[in-house]
Formats: sequence, structure tokens, C-alpha cells
Amino acid sequence: MRPMPAGRRRWRHSIKARLVALFVLLALLTTLVFVIGMQRALQGGWQAVAKPLVADYVDRLAAEIGSPPDENRARAIVARLPISLRIDGPVVRFDSHPDSHPDSHPDSRHDGDESYGAQTDLGNDRRFGAEGWGLVRSTADGHRLRFGLSGLGSASKPHAIGWTTLGLLLTLTTGAFLYVRRLLRPLDAIGDGVERFGRGDFAQPITTKRHDELGALAERINTMATSLHGMLDAKRALLLAISHELRSPLTRARVNAELVDESEARTALLRDLGEMRDLITDLLESERLADGHRALLTAPVDVAALVHDLVVTRFAGRPLTLHLDEQLGPWPLDAVRIRLLLRNLIDNALRHGGAAAQPPEVFARRDGQALQIGVRDHGPGVAADQRARLGDAFYRPDSARTRAEGGVGLGLHLCRLVAQAHGGSLEFRDGAPGLEVAARLPA
Repeated sequence: MRPMPAGRRRWRHSIKARLVALFVLLALLTTLVFVIGMQRALQGGWQAVAKPLVADYVDRLAAEIGSPPDENRARAIVARLPISLRIDGPVVRFDSHPDSHPDSHPDSRHDGDESYGAQTDLGNDRRFGAEGWGLVRSTADGHRLRFGLSGLGSASKPHAIGWTTLGLLLTLTTGAFLYVRRLLRPLDAIGDGVERFGRGDFAQPITTKRHDELGALAERINTMATSLHGMLDAKRALLLAISHELRSPLTRARVNAELVDESEARTALLRDLGEMRDLITDLLESERLADGHRALLTAPVDVAALVHDLVVTRFAGRPLTLHLDEQLGPWPLDAVRIRLLLRNLIDNALRHGGAAAQPPEVFARRDGQALQIGVRDHGPGVAADQRARLGDAFYRPDSARTRAEGGVGLGLHLCRLVAQAHGGSLEFRDGAPGLEVAARLPA
């Protein structure tokens, strides 16, 4: 399937853009329908009624002017009525509005042009012209009288009225869109609130001053978030209580197991008890880190010295290569949690690195305004579709699902929690070969 273009994705995602397009299209179609409807109305029934009335009135005006035409009467009619009059003939040549024609000279007034007066006739309908509207009369002595309307302004006036109407419609449409946008504004607050709740931040509810359906929706989401927060707190309290209660019998069981004579069964029992102890410790630590940055005790830490000390005390004699930027200087970190992060990353690299010729690499370097600290192994690596889930609790890819390799899937989850508590993230990259896991911690 071909990927959707970015512009089309933004268009389908943005309700605002589609509302703007809808309102503009509505304004244009409304204007078009109005203009076409008015034209049809004027050219249809109105003309059928008006033309006989106009023709009858023109007959009366022609009779009043007389034959041969009386120029004084013609001037009186033009002065009395908002009409134009042109008389052509062997005796009288008269034009009430000579300046309204391209050439006002008496000898070049388009005597044979029957469309004269069409630009000022009723309805300004050029399909009929002066003859079609019955505005031309011929007298018995050979004179032609052509009537028209005057005072209608220039031919561009209807266009100006049309553009003004369109502008008003667009203005009204813009006002309607702004009002709809104001109605939908709580959706922004609801979206931000849902995103916070999805991250586990229930401290700030969705705030809206609206008392309509969207305000009620925000209140229902707040109620749901409060209920979820209560259930999560209850689950966390139960898990902490169980973990604390299990530590005492586990400690007694380990003490009793150490009193047993040396044997394979004793070794296996101690190993299993150690795994249970580590599991409970990791569970307790993950619940503490659920409070995010509030669970940290930050202080300026020399990162290079911290890594050196961890490798010497915890991984003495293990094959590790260090790539440390000695110029990092002090960094605001929780030293205990960063040691936990590095310990889990190194354990994971040593456990799953396989029989690679190169030992795992531990690095700490500056990346712009952030610190990158992590481990890269040279083992078989992890498939791309599984890397995104490596930081999930209790998740292990298929290649690691062996009891001989150990682990229950909490180590990388704890590393992610530590990075997030510091305001950073845990990143998984293909080492080609192997896997590189790095915590990116902002200053």
C-alpha cells in the first residue's frame, strides 16, 4: 500500500482546516446559487410581465412626442423621466445623452445598429436589445425613436455589487468559523489532559469553564482519570505490601538454605532464592520510580568516575571496554539510580552478548545539551520489530527466553524508568552487529 502524502495526512487530521474549507465552499456556493437564481428570476417571469408594460408605455411616449417629432417635447420628457432618447430622421436629429456613446458626433452614431440602447435597457439583457424590449418606434414621416434608461451608472456597478456581496458572505463565514472554533476550543484542553493521563500524570485535571457537552465530556474524563488513579494506587500499594511481606520469609529461607550441606540442590536453591530476591528488589524500585523525578535525589555527579567505580567494584575481571568522555564534568544525577541503570545494562550485555570476540562497550558522552550513557554488545542483536518493546515490564524477546540466561524482563524496564525520571529516554539501536542501549539524559 502506498503511503499517504504528508499534506493529505495533515488535511485529514486537521478539523480546523476542513472547517475553513467547508465554510469557504459554503460561501461560494451560496453566492453562486443566489446569483444564478436571481438571473433566472429576472430573465424569466419578470421579463414576461414587464415587457408588455414597457412597450405600452413607450407607445404613449412616442405619441406624446408626435410626428414629425417635436424636439421640445422630447427634451421635456427626458427632463421629467429617467430615460434616454435618440431621434434619427430626415428632419430631426436629437440625442439626449450624446456623451454616453463611444463617438458622440451626430454623423457617426451607428444608425443601423439595432442594439443601441442595449447597455441601458431594462434588465441590461443583451439578448433582446432595444428592439426586443420594444424601445424603438418608427414614425410615419421616417423618423426612428429609440428609448432607454438613464442613471443606472457604469456597467461595472453590478460587478462591484457582486464582489461586495461575496465579501460580506465571506466575512459572515469567517465569523461563523471563529464561533465554531471557540465552541471546539475545549478539545485542545481535553487532548492535553488525555495525553497527561496516558503518561500516568494525574496531578492536573482537565480544566474548562464550559457548561455544554464538551464541558460535560471533560468532567467525565476527569472522573474516569480519578478512578483509574485510585485503582493504580491501590495496585501499587498491594504490590509494595506483598513485596515487603515476602522479603522476610525469603531471607529466612536463604539463611536456612545456607546451613544445608554443599550439593547441587543447595546451589540451585540459593540461585532461585537470589532470583526471587532480585525480582522483589526490582519490583519495589520500579514502584518507587513511578513517581518520576520526585523519587530522585539528584546531585552533581562525575559520570566518568561513577562508571569506573562500578566496573571495578561490581564487574572486576569481566571483559568490558570503556569509552568515556573525561571532560563531561559534574552532571545533575541520582547516583544510586544511575548505578542501577548501568548495572542492569552491563548485566544484560554480558548475558546476551553471546560468544562474541569483542567485549561489550560501556560509553558516556555528550550529545549536544544531553548526556548519553549506555552499553553496546556484539552479540546476535534483537530484531527491529522487538526492539520497541524491550523496555516493557516482563517482556523478553524469544532469543532470551531461556532459564539458563536468567532474567525476568524487569532490568531494561527499570533502566527506562530511571531515564524517564531524569527527564530523558532509553533508546535501542541496532549495533550491526549487536545491540546498543543508551539513556539520553538532558542537562
